[in-house]
Amino acid sequence: MLNMPSAVAMAVAMTVSATAIAQDKPADFPERPLTMIVPYGAGGGSDQLSRAMAASMEPVLGQPIQVVNKPGGGGMAAVPDFMTAPADGYTLLESIDDAVTNHVSGKLAEHPGNDWEPLCMAQITFSQIYIRPDDERFSDWDSFVAYAKDNQLSVANVGNVGSMERVNMLKIEQALGFETNQIAFDKPAERYAALIGGQVDALFEQPGDVRNFLDAEQMVPILSIYPERPSAFADVPTHVEAGADFEALLRFRGFYVHPDVAEDRKRFLEAACKQGFDSAEFQKFNESKFMTLIDSYRDTAGSRELIAGAADTYTAVYKEIGLID
Repeated sequence: MLNMPSAVAMAVAMTVSATAIAQDKPADFPERPLTMIVPYGAGGGSDQLSRAMAASMEPVLGQPIQVVNKPGGGGMAAVPDFMTAPADGYTLLESIDDAVTNHVSGKLAEHPGNDWEPLCMAQITFSQIYIRPDDERFSDWDSFVAYAKDNQLSVANVGNVGSMERVNMLKIEQALGFETNQIAFDKPAERYAALIGGQVDALFEQPGDVRNFLDAEQMVPILSIYPERPSAFADVPTHVEAGADFEALLRFRGFYVHPDVAEDRKRFLEAACKQGFDSAEFQKFNESKFMTLIDSYRDTAGSRELIAGAADTYTAVYKEIGLID
């Protein structure tokens, strides 16, 4: 097997994987289309990921997946629909690290790693700060900070006061001695239009979510919030290089099912997530979104570990900044 040409080896591996998942498929599931609820608006990172993952999972499931956007409340508006849907495996929820922050802050009763069933994490990524390339007030991170120290600047993001975006920005501002006005937009299109149209001065976002705008030169990154320069952004300084030496919080996105779903259906859906993630189509999508710069996949056990670690981190940070006792 070790001497087998790579293409043949890959084909054999895919055949073995497909055979294994067929053996694990419950006899009566799925028999009709599934629904995937996305707690954010169309066009953003969660929406793009959900549609790509749905397309990659459909051949495994043998049924289509309908993606339904339910934006609002920093990801909270979709939770009742997910929790009150029949626990039969036909309703999936896409969610991000905001579910952890909402739980730690007391806004979400359920712990996403314990009270929901995580099927997989499909994206883990860093964030950046973007400006318009034609902004005459500043052109890079140093000039942005210098201007911000004497002028009130606004930054578009998503989430509440304890979100990953807000916490990272607070840490940066505290370290470098400036303050910005953070403006939350639940709908990604509104966030991006606000920067391009000049309604805000900067945007806090993940590079894959705004790839089209980067390629069109409508926005440009001036800071990567990551400990080292990712290869795709070798000319962009990191927050550590800028003088804000703290452990940056990352964005992670994954998929969940109701915890009361039958165990065989849970495990089949987990396997379908893995096979969908490994598909050539999904890997091409993730690569196009800069999502291969960090090891992005976690199975159910790995997702629980990731969520638990994030919950511990946010609890410590919230106590530090006075959001919780």
